[in-house]
Amino acid sequence: SFEMAVVPFMAGGGTMQMARIFYSALFFVIALFLALRPDKLSDRLGKILTPCLLTLIAIVFLGCVFRPIGAYGMPMGIYGKNPLIQGFLDGYLTMDTIAALNFGIIIALNIQARGITEERAIVTGTMKAGLIAGVILLLVYSALAHIGAMTGETFGAAENGARTLNQVVQFQFGSIGMVILAAIFFIACLNTCVGLLSCCSNYFGSIIPSISYRSWVFLFAGASFVISNAGLNKILEISVPVLNILYPISIVLIVLGLLHPLIQKLPMIYPAAISLTGIVSIGSVLASLNPDIPYLTKLLNYLPFQALQLGWVLPALLGMGIGVIISLIQKVHLQSQS
Repeated sequence: SFEMAVVPFMAGGGTMQMARIFYSALFFVIALFLALRPDKLSDRLGKILTPCLLTLIAIVFLGCVFRPIGAYGMPMGIYGKNPLIQGFLDGYLTMDTIAALNFGIIIALNIQARGITEERAIVTGTMKAGLIAGVILLLVYSALAHIGAMTGETFGAAENGARTLNQVVQFQFGSIGMVILAAIFFIACLNTCVGLLSCCSNYFGSIIPSISYRSWVFLFAGASFVISNAGLNKILEISVPVLNILYPISIVLIVLGLLHPLIQKLPMIYPAAISLTGIVSIGSVLASLNPDIPYLTKLLNYLPFQALQLGWVLPALLGMGIGVIISLIQKVHLQSQS
């Protein structure tokens, strides 16, 4: 948020660090205030901030529709070889899947705040909210993909998506475009931050009830404020390997959740599939960070799809098979004892 909402309007130097501290303090105070009432998030975020965000994105998209930047450029680098796989892997950085796993509790809380208490109705409402969010995300990412593709011929390859969006808004709207882009990133980051503060505080409050929800919100907001001042590059340096470990696990967990009605009588599928997926994910990240680890890279390369960074797929399926076998053995054992 700071990199997109403040940095483009400033010069570098010591002033930049002070600006980051001031901006992040203000940002997390606002986020903390909103997160203190998690049952009000659908009113504050869903009815105000999110419509503003979608409107701003639509303005940028429609600007490109009515004033095309150029023709689609040819895919370059790894996107020229495996565009679908690379797009899938780059999607890890959005954290949409991990966020979906965490934010479900906040959606359920807001449904309950409207007087709906029956468990089945809460689950149904949460699923409907997820489907609506999925459709909106599809539209947003399709719009962004169109915007990015149009810049290839005119601007060439930019170092990242933020730089591409900078070029687009300046081309379409001049200096006011930077204000629009700053608002987009501020609202998007604020929404995510408030959701994370709420769901994390709610979760830790449930397992350590001696510390109140409000105290957890203050703790997480304070910790986030400190971490944010390390700067974007340092945060990415640490977070990207963590995301590469967690994302395959999250994907497998979601798939198992969707299959739950079929596998609920085979409980060992969950730990077996998640364990093997996690082992391969951790090994892959360690190998990428330390290519000289003896035999690790060589061992991982035996896995199908490892060259595409999808070596966890077969272990996940294998884990599901092992889980089925262990569950059936346990069931037979219990029946023989009874």
